[in-house]
Amino acid sequence: MLDKIGIAKRIAREVRDGYYVNLGIGIPTLVANYIPHGMNVVLQSENGLLGIGPFPLEGEEDPDLINAGKQTITTLPGSAFFDSAMSFGMIRSGKVDLTILGAMEVSENGDIANWKIPGKMVKGMGGAMDLVAAAKNIIVAMQHVNKAGESKLLHACSLPLTGKKCVKKIVTELAVLDVLPEGGFKLLERAPGISVEEIVKATAGKLIITGDIPEMVID
Repeated sequence: MLDKIGIAKRIAREVRDGYYVNLGIGIPTLVANYIPHGMNVVLQSENGLLGIGPFPLEGEEDPDLINAGKQTITTLPGSAFFDSAMSFGMIRSGKVDLTILGAMEVSENGDIANWKIPGKMVKGMGGAMDLVAAAKNIIVAMQHVNKAGESKLLHACSLPLTGKKCVKKIVTELAVLDVLPEGGFKLLERAPGISVEEIVKATAGKLIITGDIPEMVID
């Protein structure tokens, strides 16, 4: 199965030249390190930055340069800084081509829950609700199962929703799946060394399998 870096590398293959992309907290931030060389992609952070580069090398961090998850980052030539009001104006007006988010649960009809677990203290929903409502395409980077081994790809989400019918694709440590408009997770690829049977066992929602399922290409 894939580690977090493997998930990020696979998602980076979904990015296209000319895209404006917002990276959520967690695994999605790692995608910044694996954008294909020579591709013109502008990464946006809702705390007010266009033009995020790879993570800085150890000892080269600038504490004034952070992403929405408060991780130190680098900037690229032509980067722009602005306030969060302008940043959310970009998001709400549909300027973001692709949003990559983490999730605690995703339902088979594309609902996403990624901001709150009842009874646990959280910092807040952040920009996720704006992003899922306005982005043109949403890919989720997540673990297929939780710490108890229970599936996070469900018939219906049990946690409070961030957005409804918005997720288009999911990449986990086990598989790549499309969320079909009519509902259901369509299995597209399996992680190296992972069988279709293992993915079936780890998926609680409706799983659609057609033909032979190829292994992911990571690099």
